Amino acid sequence: MLVSFKEILDIAKEKCFALPAFNVYNMETTMGIVEAAEEAKAPIIVQSYSRLFTNEEGYYVSPIVIAAAKKASVPICFHLDHGAGINEVSRALRWGATGIMIDKSALELEENIAETKKVVEFCKAVDVQVEGELGHVGSVSDEKMCEYTKVDEAKKFVDDTGVDALAIMVGTAHGRYKQAPVLDIQRIKDIYEATGTALVLHGGSGVPDDQLIAAIEAGIRKINFGTDVCYSFLDQVFETSREFVGIDMFMKDAVKNVKKFALGKIKLLGAEGKA
Repeated sequence: MLVSFKEILDIAKEKCFALPAFNVYNMETTMGIVEAAEEAKAPIIVQSYSRLFTNEEGYYVSPIVIAAAKKASVPICFHLDHGAGINEVSRALRWGATGIMIDKSALELEENIAETKKVVEFCKAVDVQVEGELGHVGSVSDEKMCEYTKVDEAKKFVDDTGVDALAIMVGTAHGRYKQAPVLDIQRIKDIYEATGTALVLHGGSGVPDDQLIAAIEAGIRKINFGTDVCYSFLDQVFETSREFVGIDMFMKDAVKNVKKFALGKIKLLGAEGKA
């Protein structure tokens, strides 16, 4: 069933687990992830990156996600990931997104607050809730990490913007890590206690299991997986025999591999059986 960002966050808050948020890029990645959610009886977030809405891919991917969510027996939110601006937000809403992330974390605090608040007000008109980001979560290829999110600034950000979820910088990055990150678990706990809002961990791919579990206990309620979804799909594609020329047949094992990956993360985050 297709549900709002608030509805799915409320489930995670009430039952104290983290929602797995999987980035999808095509029909096959969507199929694998939704099949995993159904089997595990888990609420999940299916999301697509901002560039799919900057370009035209989102126009084609969105109906696939919406159809899969509506058919599913478990709660599924369709979310815009790292929305770059109002154009991407508008397209995502028009194409059926039930959750929005606006990422203005590269700006100074007051400007980030102002830009995020505009999107919160914009989305409120159609009853869609928003995730913001404070403390820029960069890439593993960056020369150095940005400063970690400050507790007092996080409280001000949440209070002033009215976001329903907050992505924070506590030691993760986007991409495949060269060495495992070390999360600032105490900072997660302090931010959660100060804001009382659902916290989001970006760059979940490659973070050690014990750290993810500790982050959830500290207050993380949504964890994003993008890079590892891509690898689970592509690794199997590269291994599949070229004897299969029917694309639907060629893709069957890739779908199964995405499903296997998603099942593992659903169970790790405590989402299994929470639908």
